[in-house]
Amino acid sequence: MRIVLATLLLAALAGGAVQAKDRHAGYYYPPVTSTETYEARAQVLEEAERQLRIGFIVAQTALQAKRDYPPRFAMYAKGGEAQKLIIVGLDGESFRTLYRARAVLAQLTARARKSDLFQDLAVQDLFTFFDLARMLGFTQITVTDGDQYAHQIMLR
Repeated sequence: MRIVLATLLLAALAGGAVQAKDRHAGYYYPPVTSTETYEARAQVLEEAERQLRIGFIVAQTALQAKRDYPPRFAMYAKGGEAQKLIIVGLDGESFRTLYRARAVLAQLTARARKSDLFQDLAVQDLFTFFDLARMLGFTQITVTDGDQYAHQIMLR
């Protein structure tokens, strides 16, 4: 009986620890349904601090606001150092499946490859959006439809 109680207690504590690690789940996105780790080819930039990551989000949001149509997704940074990038589908279709979310991430890679940063470093045919995120100091990216799933990419 004691073994059963101890096992239940440990399981409950472990469950609480998992939730404590990701306090954004259940608020900004549903519980994480899948994860992966991306081994970045890029190094974190020396100047990659909170202000730079927030500036990146502000610039991306400003680009979306200039378009003649509503944004398909929202992008924001959370965490004490704004080190967690969250991308939430807004239109009900673009992120309806993880495969569609990956297509949007591929488009973000294409946009990053056109950037002056990638051009200056001559890495436009090698680095991806995940590498750009890592260069900026993001440690994880969460993509979600805002309803059914949340997929986290740990950047290493």
